[in-house]
Amino acid sequence: MQQSGGSETEVTWEDQQNINRFSKLNNRFHELEDEIRIAKETNDNLEDASNELILTDEEVVRFQIGEVFAHVPKDEVESRIEDMKEVTTKNLEKLEEEKDSVLAQMAELKKILYGKFRDSINLEED
Repeated sequence: MQQSGGSETEVTWEDQQNINRFSKLNNRFHELEDEIRIAKETNDNLEDASNELILTDEEVVRFQIGEVFAHVPKDEVESRIEDMKEVTTKNLEKLEEEKDSVLAQMAELKKILYGKFRDSINLEED
């Protein structure tokens, strides 16, 4: 059915699937941004802890394990922090790769959906 002044484009099942997929990807994109921000903060905190450890003169330092602080030799703490930084960095790289993949998929879906619906659909965040 046409309304005066504009035309309606029929939304097929495939179009609806693409719109739903775009929505899911958009949600995942925002989740990834949050996870990346947290991973970067964690990495910065570990770097700060590593720097503070370098400055300390003590051979035994307090290290938090779960909810408890334990007295641990400085060398072991340095090793643990380096291991934690490595894990966090790898996780951050993985999240960045997934974010790039999601953005590429979203761009492809935008091209398809805007190609069919033009101004009848808004996929931008304002």
